Amino acid sequence: MLTTILLLTLLVSFPDDLTQTITALDAEVFDAYNKCDLAKFASYFSEDLEFYHDQGGLSVGRQATVDAVKNNVCGKTHRTLVSGTLAVYPLKGYGAVETGIHLFCSPEVAKKTGKCGDGSGVARFTHLWHNKDGVWRITRVISYDHCNRCSTSTPPEYRVAPGK
Repeated sequence: MLTTILLLTLLVSFPDDLTQTITALDAEVFDAYNKCDLAKFASYFSEDLEFYHDQGGLSVGRQATVDAVKNNVCGKTHRTLVSGTLAVYPLKGYGAVETGIHLFCSPEVAKKTGKCGDGSGVARFTHLWHNKDGVWRITRVISYDHCNRCSTSTPPEYRVAPGK
C-alpha cells in the first residue's frame, strides 16, 4: 500500500518527458518574445505556420508572425504563463498539443514585479508542435478568448474584470 502511494505521488509530482520538453520550449519561445530576439523567436516556428487569432484573424507563414511581433509587440508587451494552466498532450506520429492561459502586460509592469499580474490582458492558446527528426517547431497557433484587464483569480471563470 505504501509503495503504491509513493509511486502515485512520484507520477503526479514529476511531469512526463513530453510535458517537460514542451514546457521548456514554451519558456524559450516566450523568453525570445519578451526580449524581442526575433531570430530566435522565428526559429521555433515552421515556415508554413498558420496563426489563428480571434481578433486578428488568420496569418499565414512564419515571417508574417515575426513581422507582427516586431511591429506590434516588441517593447510594448510582456507575456507570462498563468501557473498551473499549461497542459501537453501527445499527438501520435506528429508531436504534441500544448494548451494554456497567458497574461500580457507592459514591460514596465513585468520589470517591477517579475511577471504580469492579475488584471492584465488574458488569453487562451493552443500550439501544435511538430517533432521532425528531433527538432520541435510550432506549426499551428490558436490564440483566443482574449480579455483585457481580467482577473485570473478564479479559473476557469477568469473573465471577470477586477472590482466587479
